Amino acid sequence: LSVPTVLTRMGVSEGFWHHEYWLPPGATWEDLKESADIHYPQPRHLLLCIPGALLLIFVRCIFERTVALPLGRALGVSDKQRPKVQTNVTLEGFYILLGRIPKKEELVSLAKQSDLSVKKVATWFRHRRAQDQPSLMKKFCEVSWRFTFYFISFFSGLALLYDKPWFWDHTVCWLKFPQQPLPPVLGWFYLLELSFYCSLVATLPFDVKRKDFKQQIIHHIATITLIFISYCANMIRFGMIILLVHDASDYILELAKMLHYLKWKRVCEAVFYVFTVVFIISRLVIFPLIVYYYFVTKLPLFPISCLINAFLMILQLLHIFWSYLIIQMIFSVILRGEKRQDARSDTEESDRSEAEDLAKNK
Repeated sequence: LSVPTVLTRMGVSEGFWHHEYWLPPGATWEDLKESADIHYPQPRHLLLCIPGALLLIFVRCIFERTVALPLGRALGVSDKQRPKVQTNVTLEGFYILLGRIPKKEELVSLAKQSDLSVKKVATWFRHRRAQDQPSLMKKFCEVSWRFTFYFISFFSGLALLYDKPWFWDHTVCWLKFPQQPLPPVLGWFYLLELSFYCSLVATLPFDVKRKDFKQQIIHHIATITLIFISYCANMIRFGMIILLVHDASDYILELAKMLHYLKWKRVCEAVFYVFTVVFIISRLVIFPLIVYYYFVTKLPLFPISCLINAFLMILQLLHIFWSYLIIQMIFSVILRGEKRQDARSDTEESDRSEAEDLAKNK
């Protein structure tokens, strides 16, 4: 069955999947017709990302409970003792409904209503905010999971691609496009990456929030969109290279965070320096000057290629934004020894990290 026929049976508008939108000039869906020996990406396979994301969330919960938590305890990760706040209906109601940080006049009003001094009311709110902050162990478990996935993803992807000529010579990447058969193992790897980023979006409300929360959402949406579109348009080779370039630095960052939570300062700083070098080379050199360059110079313009180009530019802007924060942190915190809160820090009462505060989180 051709792709349009399958999609029409799925109830999807055939107009949306018109080959002139998705494929370069002169190519049609008939060119991607599967046979017993030759396989091409089928959009219906993307539906597997839903159970895949749910499965990864389940695996993450098991991993954090059975691996990360015992590991953190064994290595000495300990949470700070946080003062418990006394139950106060008036203050709790304001905290939940109106805001976590009351203004000066609101503090005075609350003090009168609760028969407490303004100072005690301010202290109550400070302790109440601290009570809501994620524990150090929660952070350790969270970054341990991401480190494990990124580490396995990067080196698995490297093992899958190292013998592919189009991985080393990007001029071959677009040879005979879009008639590039899809090895099943690359298709499953691609779907695993899509499932992972879908799981990240699903767990964002429950994970540790940082000040670049909006940038994280933009990054995840752009990544999911790029994976989805590139799979449907059979740009798997190009997509695999982009995924590998991004995964190259992510596991190093998560390792630096783990070391920070373990309070291994010297090792943490050394790993973060390595992360900075790898991040800048992969995101500001290899990605724009090699990967992106061959995309815009070797591929003719058509609607989907233009859309992918727009999302790649969004990713590059995020790379520049995070690189600026990382370099700023390197000079002002590590080299000068300053202690300050910056744009990547957790919310106010959380533990500070010179390796974490300005680190980027994909």
